[in-house]
Amino acid sequence: MSFILNPIDTVENISAEDFKKNYLDPRRPLVIKGMTKAWPARDKWTPEYLKQVVGKKVVPLYDNSKADPSKPINSSAAEMPFDDYIDLIKSQPTELRIFFFNIFKQAPQLLDDIVFPKDLMGGFLESMPSMFFGGSNSVTFLHYDIDLPHIFHTHFGGRKHVILFENKWKRRLYCIPNATYALEDYDVLNPDTKKFPALNGVQGTEVFLEHGDTLFMPTGYWHWMKYIDGSYSLSLRAWDASISRKAASVYNLAVKGGLDSLLKMAFKEKYAKYREHIAIKWAEQELAAGKPY
Repeated sequence: MSFILNPIDTVENISAEDFKKNYLDPRRPLVIKGMTKAWPARDKWTPEYLKQVVGKKVVPLYDNSKADPSKPINSSAAEMPFDDYIDLIKSQPTELRIFFFNIFKQAPQLLDDIVFPKDLMGGFLESMPSMFFGGSNSVTFLHYDIDLPHIFHTHFGGRKHVILFENKWKRRLYCIPNATYALEDYDVLNPDTKKFPALNGVQGTEVFLEHGDTLFMPTGYWHWMKYIDGSYSLSLRAWDASISRKAASVYNLAVKGGLDSLLKMAFKEKYAKYREHIAIKWAEQELAAGKPY
């Protein structure tokens, strides 16, 4: 036995009442296939069009390698002009991906092509839409978003494999102390449960996103993503309504963001090994106790 992965709930469209009752309030993920059918972006955002509006803006690129303990989280592996990068991911497999790109700063007219789903919920951070690009075989490591938003993640131009876990499983996933990501020494698609026994029986949700699909990821959900085709996604972020969740977001940004980077820079490999030791210890304790239940 390894992970227990269930299919995600999928609808064509959904009313605000049903969304709030069945997904927003209980914090359950959902795929809405028809949410973008009226968006100009659905047909307009071809690779050639994006190359035209962004041009040769040089962008940082990331790969599948384990994080360097001497560098802050999300340090880039390379750089490339945007139009050359789009040609690369559409022509051949590559691990290189663009992370959290504010494409709208480069091409503000693209905002006219999307619609924030305010009919379903409020709290959207309208100044923070962002895009993610990846070549086939590129992987986003297992993590949850540090600022704890609800996320509407819409995919374009191909297919993307997504695996989700509730936050209650974080220690069984070998979460790293003072951080929002998991130990990077196991393959999420094929974990070695002899070496990492706490992964046995962890329950998650799995989905293959296609062009135009929108994934609702509730606050705090862990996610792992793999680009099956060279393609790209848009994330729209919204605050959870609770004050406690907003406070947790501020704490994460201060402690799990700033402090963690400082400790990594100061203690490098020693700090990395210490954190990995604690992650394994926590996972073993949770497994022995039968948690999270």
